[in-house]
Amino acid sequence: MKIHSAEFLLSASTTRQFPAATLPEIAFAGRSNVGKSTLINSLLNRKKLVKTSATPGKTQLINFFKVNDQFYFVDLPGYGYAKVPESVRRKWQNLVEAYLSERETLRNVVLIIDCRHNPTVQDRQLLEWLEYYQRPSLIVASKIDKLKRGQVQKHLQKIKHDLSIESVPLGHSSMQYGRREEIWKKLVPWIET
Repeated sequence: MKIHSAEFLLSASTTRQFPAATLPEIAFAGRSNVGKSTLINSLLNRKKLVKTSATPGKTQLINFFKVNDQFYFVDLPGYGYAKVPESVRRKWQNLVEAYLSERETLRNVVLIIDCRHNPTVQDRQLLEWLEYYQRPSLIVASKIDKLKRGQVQKHLQKIKHDLSIESVPLGHSSMQYGRREEIWKKLVPWIET
């Protein structure tokens, strides 16, 4: 996919703030600090379009990025160990659930799993939730550069087994940009439909 333009459009804290549902959307989900922002930056061939942080819970709103004036990438708040009050966490959860269940232009959800760790209960729950609501998903294993080369396939197979999915997740690393083409090949049909 050739990226001609990519721009931050808006951050939404309520469903009323979402942009008009006119273009296809690909959402990025995963636990806090799993590498959602890094993956989006990599796919868009940008270094700092989406803010990244070593501190879990940086993304607290649903962020929309307009790409090539043809589709949106949507960065969802992470789940898991973000150090925020329970009331804030519940608000995020309600907002994300409303987006995932009601958004008409949502075409695919990229679920990102840290390849160094087993999928969490929340990862499994989100995948089951997406399947229940018949939302297509793509599993991407992030941070493969943190493993020794010989360990990558073993960890990808473990994620496949733990999530009971049909195919091995696609690996991604911010250090290995060639991997993004594999991910784009899976996403393009969803954007063009």
